[in-house]
Amino acid sequence: MKKNILLLLLIMISVYSFSIDKPAYKIIDNTGKEVTYKQMLDAISKADVVFFGEYHDNPISHWLELELTKSLYKIHKDNLVLSAEMFEADNQLVIDEFLKGFYPVKKLEEDARLWPNYRTDYKPLLMFAKKHNLKFVAANIPRRYASIVYKKGFEALNDLSKLAKEYIAPLPIKYDPELKCYKDMLQMSGMHSGMSKGMKNLPKSQAIKDATMAYFINNNLSKNKKIIHYNGSYHSDYKQGTVWYLQKLNKNLKIVNITTALSNSDDLKVNDSELQRADYIIVVPDDMTRTQ
Repeated sequence: MKKNILLLLLIMISVYSFSIDKPAYKIIDNTGKEVTYKQMLDAISKADVVFFGEYHDNPISHWLELELTKSLYKIHKDNLVLSAEMFEADNQLVIDEFLKGFYPVKKLEEDARLWPNYRTDYKPLLMFAKKHNLKFVAANIPRRYASIVYKKGFEALNDLSKLAKEYIAPLPIKYDPELKCYKDMLQMSGMHSGMSKGMKNLPKSQAIKDATMAYFINNNLSKNKKIIHYNGSYHSDYKQGTVWYLQKLNKNLKIVNITTALSNSDDLKVNDSELQRADYIIVVPDDMTRTQ
């Protein structure tokens, strides 16, 4: 009798402890099953390219990006390549020179165009690459060229110089306006007949970023190399965007994508619709502190 009472008390304590727990995140796969960090790592380590879709202002995204990079490095060693939306292709030279030790990080930070949250969120990744002598790909199109597409469409890129075109995906750009990511972008911007030309070109300005990142990711894949690419989740959700362009370049690649989702429930539940976004979903509280 006493044993039964003790067992009941232990169960009640366990249930109570679980109910008041406040996890910072949990990981679920695209079936809705909760998985451990190790289970996710074991799966993504077999991929040629891992896309980590972050929320740019979410600290859990940034922490896990670095932790996954460390874990993948232990597996792949110097075959690991880092790649990021947050660095533009015409800054590749200055990044390469910094990684080779030509000058201190301060010089890099003076010369490169860096995001406002670079120091807290992306500098640690860059410094990890330097510490372990890893390639770091500045994958994104220079923003001035994305702006040209937004204002004038893809055709305006034809007038760029030969040197300028080295920093973007080869022309002409394949574009499918029926892809969910681009259709949704128009809908979110309030598509209507009186929409400005720039707003109508908004999905194209996204597509040129996607195509360019895919191009530079593919260019840095070689025998035994594995890439982890960091981007805003919209670029790789549903395996569209950058993933779609990369698959057009190399259909035989094994690609795994991770995304970030917000939840307002204590047990970090998400709607079933979120499961379609990626192979693995990092679920975080929607009131999580933001980094910018």
